[in-house]
Amino acid sequence: MRDVSIIGVGQTKVGEHWDRGLADLAVEATLAGLDDAGLDNADILYVGNMLGGVLSGQEHLGALIADLAGLRGMPALRVEAADASGGVALHQAYQAVAGGMVDTALVVGVEKMTDRLPQATEEGLMLAGLGDYEAAQGVTYVSQTAMLMQRYLHEHSLEVGDFAQFPVNAHRNAAANPFAMYRNQISEKAYRQAKMIASPINLLDGAPWADGAAAVVLVPTEQAQAMGRQGIRILASTLVTDALSLTERDDPLALAAARASAQRAYQQAGLTPGDIHLAELHDAFSILAALTLEACGFAARGQGVKLGQAGDIARAGRIPIATLGGFKARGNPVGASGVYQAVEIVQQLRGAAGQSQIPAARVGLAQNLGGNGATAVTHIFMN
Repeated sequence: MRDVSIIGVGQTKVGEHWDRGLADLAVEATLAGLDDAGLDNADILYVGNMLGGVLSGQEHLGALIADLAGLRGMPALRVEAADASGGVALHQAYQAVAGGMVDTALVVGVEKMTDRLPQATEEGLMLAGLGDYEAAQGVTYVSQTAMLMQRYLHEHSLEVGDFAQFPVNAHRNAAANPFAMYRNQISEKAYRQAKMIASPINLLDGAPWADGAAAVVLVPTEQAQAMGRQGIRILASTLVTDALSLTERDDPLALAAARASAQRAYQQAGLTPGDIHLAELHDAFSILAALTLEACGFAARGQGVKLGQAGDIARAGRIPIATLGGFKARGNPVGASGVYQAVEIVQQLRGAAGQSQIPAARVGLAQNLGGNGATAVTHIFMN
């Protein structure tokens, strides 16, 4: 297997882009990534997307985006793994370059979520669950996550307000990110007073649905060095799955796939959780931020919330997360979010994160989940 590095990144601002289409956003990020890499093409294009057909009426995204980006003729395909589509597309690209199948791989994650009424978007997101037995009965992604949070509160004798530092930290970090959807700061008081959405999840627990696209360019590390580019190495890339339905899991709070994916990534990289300088985790909801901190080995079971309360997740903390706003404040264009994670870690490891920079950051971890952890993909990066 060859050593692999990212040499180019691109992204669009996350937000409600009512005047722009799905492909338009993808092309902007794609061209920005190629330009940053100093290239005008690649050997293959992977498109991470979950809801193109459902919300935008557009499938066949690989050929479409390659065509509109001036890359007609190149191999191109769409990768779908619910919310983990972007992370899995990156995993596929890593395998292709590491395995010697291609020398240059381009990954773009894209999603367009705000053009349809909320009911249509929610119905699309429900497809990440067990359609015959959950979606058909009206069990939504939010309601399932609320059940996880309720169980966590009960099992560890906590209250809803204990989760406040996850959104507070995310919004504080997003303030300096020009690509973030919400750059406003919020207070713990505002969190405690926020409107309840699906008890115990309130309005400030969940990441906003959004439109956006992000891209990365991968090459063998030797090629990056020969080009004189500042490559960020991918030390590990792992993909694990679990039962789609929470009811089929032995322990829903354990996030078994997330834990196994992280453990395999540490083994592949030859590192431990203590070697990680920052992490971009799947903070689509506050409870998932806590559970993934535990699954990735940064906290013991039931202690993820306490990392937030102690300030350990802040930029100056022991394990900074959501360093440029995370899903919560940057916004969550679901199929693209895993690629945004990679872009943001590359910015940090390049020392190009501006006021959000983590001092002396050299090793970063990104974990992207599909649904409530039925798919988990983990990457470890090093400068």
